[in-house]
Amino acid sequence: MAYSFARSLPFVAALMLLTACDNATTRPQMDIAGKTMGTFYSVKISGEVTENRQQLQQEIDALLEQANDDISTYRADSVLSRFNRSHSSAPQPIPRGMADIILTAQRIGRDTHDAMNITVGPLVNLWGFGPDKRPVSVPSQQQIDAAKRNVGLQHLTLTSNAQGEWLQKDLPGLYVDLSTLGEGYGADLLAQLMARKGITNYLVSVGGAVRSRGVNGQGQPWRVAIQKPTDQENAVQALVDLQGYGISTAGSYRNYFEQNGQRYSHIIDPNTGRPINHRLVSVTVIAPTALEADGWDSGLMVLGSEKAMKLAEQQGLAVYMISKTDDGFSAQMTPQFKAFLLQ
Repeated sequence: MAYSFARSLPFVAALMLLTACDNATTRPQMDIAGKTMGTFYSVKISGEVTENRQQLQQEIDALLEQANDDISTYRADSVLSRFNRSHSSAPQPIPRGMADIILTAQRIGRDTHDAMNITVGPLVNLWGFGPDKRPVSVPSQQQIDAAKRNVGLQHLTLTSNAQGEWLQKDLPGLYVDLSTLGEGYGADLLAQLMARKGITNYLVSVGGAVRSRGVNGQGQPWRVAIQKPTDQENAVQALVDLQGYGISTAGSYRNYFEQNGQRYSHIIDPNTGRPINHRLVSVTVIAPTALEADGWDSGLMVLGSEKAMKLAEQQGLAVYMISKTDDGFSAQMTPQFKAFLLQ
């Protein structure tokens, strides 16, 4: 039985970041990079910066480390992991940032008819794309049905009051997985840090989620390239100017496993309990925040090209989709996306 596992190459898996057309710079630029959330982060700042580079990186690392302590399913002692282990139906206190993620996820989940579902964790784990990484064979239908009984956004309740934010579940086996939104959340945290420090020219990213503001070292708007859905990391499909917005790309072509010649994507359809198997291979969304973009790209990927495009047009979203055809790949976009596209 042939079984192989391919993980995404983070940071360039969805997007390639372009800061200039050549190597000549007309203004100073500070570059900071590191690891977080099982992927890489990058911070590029142009212009005069009064911040000490080492001190700034320490603040960035501490900020992202706290995010991991809140929402990581790979850390047994994270706030989210403790919630998932608990079988109690009593409300449990959670950090404000985690509440923001869940609120966004619930809204997009409703709008996508549960295609974007943060309670899909039992199925993600069953197929081997969670922290356990334990699959040795394709799950049986009986296993899938058993996992699906512990899935459902309707079993998760978020409340807020003067004392803080609270999360509760009415299904003991409910398992929340925020990994589909973690990169967008992290990119927004970095953008917020830049704003607090009065930095107005930056490009920040966590994995495939990006935020930018101002101009790069050449005095030009930061440009982001949407990568072609291939294993060639520098193959550019399209260029966009974010204009201060966030962008995120979901793709089914890097994170997967193969068994008996069949490829199984890491993107699980909550309705079937199985990896998606349609021809939509990449969805890029531009939204006011990277978190918003990160939530929508995941949900639209599950729906497939026809349903995704219809919903994107109904919602007025800026979306760029790439689908596999018999002759290669084809791209389509909403009118809202064209406003960001560089010809």
